Formats: sequence, C-alpha cells, structure tokens
Amino acid sequence: MPQGRDEATRRAVARCLLLAALDEPRRRKLVGESRVLAFERGRNIFLQGEPARAFYLVIEGWVKLYRTAPNGAEAVVATMTAGASFAVPVALRGDSYPVSAEAATDCRVLQVPAAALRRLLMADPEAAIAVVSDVFQHLHELVRQVETLKARTGPERVAELLLELAPEDAREAIVVLPYDKSLIAARLGMTPESLSRAFARLRALGVSVERNRARIADLRALRAWLDEEPLPQGRAAR
Repeated sequence: MPQGRDEATRRAVARCLLLAALDEPRRRKLVGESRVLAFERGRNIFLQGEPARAFYLVIEGWVKLYRTAPNGAEAVVATMTAGASFAVPVALRGDSYPVSAEAATDCRVLQVPAAALRRLLMADPEAAIAVVSDVFQHLHELVRQVETLKARTGPERVAELLLELAPEDAREAIVVLPYDKSLIAARLGMTPESLSRAFARLRALGVSVERNRARIADLRALRAWLDEEPLPQGRAAR
C-alpha cells in the first residue's frame, strides 16, 4: 500500500468486501489511485444529483446517506462506518448520485475514482465478481433494514441497534451511541420523542441511557427478549 496509508486505512480496506476480494497487486494499484479525505461532522461528501465520479470507503467515523424529497423533507437511507463502501454501482455506471452523503461524525473516507475501477474491470473481468458481491451485500442489508422497519416496534428497533453495537461475547456492556439521537431516530424510522419512549420501555430490560452512553445490564436477556418478542397480527411498527 502506498506510503502514507495508515493502519486505519489498511484495516478498512481489509474489511471492504469489494477491495478485499481483489488480488494484492490490483488492490494496491486501485488504492494507490485513490485519495484519503477528511470531513468534519456535518460536511457534505457529495450531494444528491451530482455526477458520480467516485465511490467511497469509510476509514474512520460515521457517514450518513440521505435523500431529499421535492418538499425538502430528508429521509435517512443508511449510516455507514469503517470498512463500508458506498456509491459503487452509480460510480461504475457514470450516473448521478441518488442520495447525498454527509459526515455524521468527524470522519475519513477513501475516495476511489470510478475511472480507475472501470479500467480494472476491463483489464480483469473476474474482478466483476467482487463488484457483484459488494452490491449483493448492500442489497441484503437493505432488505434487512426494510424488514426491521416493517416488522419491529420502536423498542425492538432500538434493542437491535444496541445489540449490533455491543460486543457479542460480553455479559453486560456500556455502548457509546455513535452519533446524535436525532440521527438514530431518523435511521430507525422514528421521531426523537418515540426514541425517548423506546429507551424508557427498555429500562425494564436493564437498559439505561445517559447522554451518549447506553448501559446494558444483561446482553443475553436483551437478545432473548428480542428473539422471543411476539408480533401479533396487525400490530403496526412504531
């Protein structure tokens, strides 16, 4: 990897399904044609409708992808952290970005030129398998996200998020909420008020929240509740 690429960049590249699937020489060449960019929280990485001349890999921090409706309303599509790539298909097609990307926290990203990826695919068609795998991974995550929004109540969505952030092998944990609660609410399809009510509901399960930290007294109990919580017919997700 070119000089100046730090350990965080190497870890992010190793976690990226698309880049990790390439052989070492091709991966080094593609990363060598890329740039590491730093963004402060709230800064735009790109805007909806701009020409897609690159795709991105999150190195550190969190990135918010959102879409703006004609009436100005904002819909959060995804939040992504280290190792996650975004905008691969539109960059490959030379299309425009269908969403905007914003730094949800201070972050660093790897900007990979679309032209470099296209040259790689023309030189090595087998590399297309890596692109297909990356697209499939994002599709799978989108399906899971829709399922969560449609089939889970507010407290269940919050519990699921906390369990994703907590270490799997721990009995209890203190989870640092990665970004502000208004974004968490938007990401989970909730209002800030319903998010507060969801946290209050989870207190009975040993979850307490103070500022940006959530303490989970019994991770196994929370997982068991989430797995066993019934979904009566006709119950609407809140």
